[in-house]
Amino acid sequence: MFIGKSLTNIRVLNDLSRNQLAEKLGVTEQAIWQYENGYMSPKLEVVNKLKTIFNVKSSYFYNSDLVSKADLTNINVENIAYRSEAINSLNKTQSELMHIRFIDVFLKKVEEKIAYPKNYLVGLRNDIISFIKENSEMDRDIQIKNIAKIARIRIGLDEDSNKNLLFLLEKAGAFVLEKEISNTIDAYSLWTEDDRPYIMLGSLKKSAVRRNFDLAHELGHLLLHYKVEFLRQDKKSYKTLEDEANLFASEFLLPEKQFKEDCKGIAKVSNPDAYIDIKQKWQVSLQAIAIRAFRLEIIDYQQYRYFFMSINRKGYKFQEPLDNEIPIEHPMKIKSILQLLFDKNIYSVSGLMDELKVDISFFSDLTGIEENFFYNHRKQETKRFSVSELGLKNVK
Repeated sequence: MFIGKSLTNIRVLNDLSRNQLAEKLGVTEQAIWQYENGYMSPKLEVVNKLKTIFNVKSSYFYNSDLVSKADLTNINVENIAYRSEAINSLNKTQSELMHIRFIDVFLKKVEEKIAYPKNYLVGLRNDIISFIKENSEMDRDIQIKNIAKIARIRIGLDEDSNKNLLFLLEKAGAFVLEKEISNTIDAYSLWTEDDRPYIMLGSLKKSAVRRNFDLAHELGHLLLHYKVEFLRQDKKSYKTLEDEANLFASEFLLPEKQFKEDCKGIAKVSNPDAYIDIKQKWQVSLQAIAIRAFRLEIIDYQQYRYFFMSINRKGYKFQEPLDNEIPIEHPMKIKSILQLLFDKNIYSVSGLMDELKVDISFFSDLTGIEENFFYNHRKQETKRFSVSELGLKNVK
């Protein structure tokens, strides 16, 4: 029997409306509604189109999917913190919620035989909650400044470098993924109800330095805004939350004492090119450096304005010096988990494909891991028999 809920979930996962899917299939929107609500089953030719669109097997739609069997209360859509220019549409929010639900259930399935080390981000978050309660009369900006200092030490960053930021976040307990989200969403993050922190990085073509700021911004949300209902915020309140995460990221990535020392030898503080060495050292954009310098009163308002006029004139708003030279780090934690499982023969790519009724492209889209990783492991599953193993004997 065709299971409409499996179609609904994978349609939402792929950010398609019923009307958009209907156009791809050459059917009516009403037909999609009927498929999903059990009033009609699609013809075989429609099912074949569905499996191609969603990178799954035909049998996928005749079985309950991963999410249908899961505890959906583990992830709350209200708690998704977007790094975005605007509060996002309901459709996009539901799509990203579905993605996190799929990856969360998938990981819990494959990691049953893995013993994770202690999640240090949970402890850090709880300590910060205690710090805020104990210092409730402290100015909020001062609170954030102190929290950024604490976080930098606990995450394990060097005093004079942001090297390996992504690796250290994953090591501390974050599950970081990457995908092309949309033109207006840079990243988002959330805590699950069972205390798992997720960070989704969007805009895959971003430079390493801008991605570092996204990571720090989302870490700020995870530590400062636990249990905040983002979707219930008005624009003013939402902007306040974003400003706080930006302040955290700035304090976290450019520690005041070291940054001021770095800026001492700069002759023309309004010239963006004068900060290239600082960008190289901290792997933070020139624009973020200028904002930090202005906030610390290293440059005044007129110098700050001239700095950004120069940014626009030089074309640095879209691409800065060193953007093509500083390597972009990619998440490795989930890939390493799967690598371990495949190497130990706990799971196989083919076994997961058969069990979940999906193709390799589905795994790649879900995890953000390149398809070749899965193809290569699948190739290694092929048994190459020797003559002795086949029991063949020489002919006399």
